[in-house]
Amino acid sequence: MDSFLQSLENVMGILSGFIWGAPLLILLVGTGLWLTIRLKGIQFSSMGESLYLAFIKRKEDDDEDGDISHFQALMTAMSATVGTGNIAGVATAIALGGPGAVFWMWITGLVGMATKYGEAVLAVVYREKDANGDMCGGPMYYITNGLGWKWMGTLFAVFAAVAAFGIGNMVQSNSMADALQANYSVPFWVTGVVLMFFVSLVIIGGIKSIGRVTGFIVPFMVVFYVVSCIIILIINAPLVPGAFGIIFQYAFNPTAATGGFAGAAVLMTIRMGVARGVFSNESGLGSAPIAAAAAKTKHPVTQALVSMTQTFIDTIIVCTMTALVIILTGVWSSGENGAALTTFAFKESLIPGGEYIVTIGLVLFAFSTILGWCYYGEKSIEYLFGEKAVKPYRFVFVLFVGLGAILKLNLVWAIADVFNGLMAFPNLIALIALTPIIVKTTKDYFANKKK
Repeated sequence: MDSFLQSLENVMGILSGFIWGAPLLILLVGTGLWLTIRLKGIQFSSMGESLYLAFIKRKEDDDEDGDISHFQALMTAMSATVGTGNIAGVATAIALGGPGAVFWMWITGLVGMATKYGEAVLAVVYREKDANGDMCGGPMYYITNGLGWKWMGTLFAVFAAVAAFGIGNMVQSNSMADALQANYSVPFWVTGVVLMFFVSLVIIGGIKSIGRVTGFIVPFMVVFYVVSCIIILIINAPLVPGAFGIIFQYAFNPTAATGGFAGAAVLMTIRMGVARGVFSNESGLGSAPIAAAAAKTKHPVTQALVSMTQTFIDTIIVCTMTALVIILTGVWSSGENGAALTTFAFKESLIPGGEYIVTIGLVLFAFSTILGWCYYGEKSIEYLFGEKAVKPYRFVFVLFVGLGAILKLNLVWAIADVFNGLMAFPNLIALIALTPIIVKTTKDYFANKKK
């Protein structure tokens, strides 16, 4: 059995490397560039309005169709993206691609904002109500209703439902259990049981309950983590300009081997920056528009403007904070990788108890990610089998939260990478094919604003 699982893990690893190869990365960035051009750089010209809509409650949206507010929809989407990618993913990009990978993460984030905007427009335009009056939307609906390709909408829903058990569930609970055991000697099974209990309490109420909880916990965890990083940057202020200099220097030049760092060609730097950037903000994967479709919104564009701030906060703010701490402390060339590298950086940062900040961040990030991905998974299952399948799905999802805390998950990581990548293909094809709808809806919105 062990040899079979090892063989399966090897196959999945090879498949993951193929799926996340140059074609998908080019398609992801290319779609973002395409939408940036067609929408005339809306992520730059409308950033002020986006942030206003995201954080200022508007009474005119209260009576619109939808289940949750703009802010709650944003926080639900952020709960699923601000996670291990911001701590472990950034560290992996730097450990394998060198400091220059951070620059390419920024590029991915900036063009990814246009992708996230386009996803949200289509999610609201093509959303539906289920038998209970709750909103249903996302790539499976805009592929089916916008393109008439039900078979491809079904494929996306299958990929998303499977991915939810990996990157959105077992991987998160395992990361949390590892961190708590290493730093506080909490047994794995205790983490699993406690996590199952709290996840159950939240998801039993559906998106409205998830929206309320994420609306509270996500701002707290982001502020906690970012403020901790800012304190480290202030303490080490003389080193900050040099850290930025290193990022720009190695973005276009090979990174020489030094210390425990094996060196990296420019192509590897770009690949790691783009891949980990997409892993962190999920722009183009098609997960976030499932939450965007549930928002109470007067016009598809208002929610789309809110949604694109998610990528800005995730990549341009949170990932940058992690990267600067790793680079200015000098530990990026230590040979450590993943969450261990970030923990090492915080420990060396001169802030007392810095390593525990990473643990607390991982716990909060992992818990919120589980909540967000549960909603994505249940909406995918509802699309495939109907509303009656949602409650059984939630029960199984909670069981896998507990399993993830106690199992070794190399195979689950590999499967998660594969199905995350597979989600992107049908979604990106739909975004490109439905670009005229995105552009027309955007023009209508801004034309009406001028009247």
